[in-house]
Amino acid sequence: MNPYGMLKEDSLKNKTALVTGGATGLGKSMAKYFLELGANVVIASRKQEVLDNTAKELGDMTNGNIIGIACDVRNYDEVENTLNQIKDKYGQLDILVNNAAGNFISPTERLSHRAFNIVLDIVLKGTSNFSLAVGKQWINNKQKGKMLNIVTTYAWTGSGYVVPSAAAKGGVLSLTRSLAAEWAKYNINVNAIAPGPFPTKGAWDRLFPKPFRAFVDPKKRIPLGRFGEHQELANLAAYLVSDYSDYMTGEVVTIDGGEWIYNAGEFSWLDKVPKKLWGLIGKATGKKKNK
Repeated sequence: MNPYGMLKEDSLKNKTALVTGGATGLGKSMAKYFLELGANVVIASRKQEVLDNTAKELGDMTNGNIIGIACDVRNYDEVENTLNQIKDKYGQLDILVNNAAGNFISPTERLSHRAFNIVLDIVLKGTSNFSLAVGKQWINNKQKGKMLNIVTTYAWTGSGYVVPSAAAKGGVLSLTRSLAAEWAKYNINVNAIAPGPFPTKGAWDRLFPKPFRAFVDPKKRIPLGRFGEHQELANLAAYLVSDYSDYMTGEVVTIDGGEWIYNAGEFSWLDKVPKKLWGLIGKATGKKKNK
């Protein structure tokens, strides 16, 4: 499958978008599509060298305007410094995508308190830091804006073996809905995307190392039978940060090939029953005719 961009050309023209965690993975894919749609793009993460390499790569590919700013999302002073640099460069910020994340697949009891807190701080504290700083700026300037948070499907179900991430993403989901309710009066839209499996170089190998793959095939949990394409998620993200979604706020949109709803259904496993067996089951459970 080779999906194409969904929105019209220049749909984000004259907009400035900040994507945290934008140097790699899904953040990079979203940044690329925003550039293709005409936005100025700022990507933020901790390593300036990685940011510079990505900015050059995406700038050359799209002929777009992109810069990278090193920032630890856990540090509010660095968050404010990032916003000041954006103001100096572009005048104002129109779009915030809170994408920075961290995760470990592990039995919870094997985690140190430091590892647990790292995930909480990057995901929940990082998202709240940027949301608060950007929201204050927009409200003070009487400026409309779009916030998009990247969560997970286990943000509302919970999940073992990724407990710090589940706790943090659950907090981000609640933050999304709470801010949407409170800040709608300021013309600020706050929405979220809950992606399913979208393999990315590096992160995917860390979450599903080769020894795991002998026991678990994530693709078998997906009714559509495949992983997501990055452009599919970028299309959804672009819609949610564009003017086309002005009447949408407080929503979380799942894009996971049906994975979470299938696995939540108590009887979904019955699709593994052969057709011939259904006929036998029907005969065995059918009502006997009254004589």
